[in-house]
Amino acid sequence: MRPALRSLLALCGVAALLAACQSAPVTGRSQMMLVSESEERQMGLQAYQQVLSKESLSYDAETNALVEKVGRRIAAAAERPPNDLWRAPRFRWEFKTVDKNELNAFCLPGGKVVVYSGLLALTKTEAGLAVVIGHEVAHALARHGAERMSDQMVAQVGATAAAVALSATLSGRSRAYVPAMMAALGAGATVGFILPMSRAQEAEADRIGLVLMALAGYDPREAIAVWERMHAASTGRRQAEWLSTHPADTTRLADIRRWLPEAMKYYHPQN
Repeated sequence: MRPALRSLLALCGVAALLAACQSAPVTGRSQMMLVSESEERQMGLQAYQQVLSKESLSYDAETNALVEKVGRRIAAAAERPPNDLWRAPRFRWEFKTVDKNELNAFCLPGGKVVVYSGLLALTKTEAGLAVVIGHEVAHALARHGAERMSDQMVAQVGATAAAVALSATLSGRSRAYVPAMMAALGAGATVGFILPMSRAQEAEADRIGLVLMALAGYDPREAIAVWERMHAASTGRRQAEWLSTHPADTTRLADIRRWLPEAMKYYHPQN
């Protein structure tokens, strides 16, 4: 084995040994983290500042108050985990509304939540908005951003090691095929590992989000109506699920129905 290949393989082993492992909230799924919480929060803050510099924020006082109200209730639920379901986050929560007619929302690492005003026509109710914000807060709570970055790091190291191995075993004109083979390997890593992990994270955020909204006093059964409307609002040709970072709408709805009994255990309506 060539020294370069040995070094790369050793690097993979060291990375695996040094990886900080943790368990995802609610689901208990094992996660590999190669990015520290402070690094993740700093990157989230930078991305958040870029978004605010480019997007037009809403000046609608009623809309802003609604997003802030729901967001704060969900955040308060995240900070009071029941039965040690997760470690309380140390986030500086912010909730902003972008004045744009798009069905979009996201939560950046560190608790920076952005909701697009076009989404409110679909969520319709305060509980409907809690479905979306609960899902987005769940991403931050489970540190999905850091996990995705860690996955990319591992995939990159593995692809580099494979390239060295291929170059070592091929000779002459055969080496000309290495770039094409590596492109195929890259696609295999994306479709076979990174995209399925993204779908797992999206589903996990749905499940955690149901618990969060229930803890915040919102009926988690509202998620069915919201995702049915989201499904109806989807236009154009839908991408095959195995090539997508999100579960298919039908898969998502089936999973939510399966997880509802778990979330309902935490639901206590607020006056």
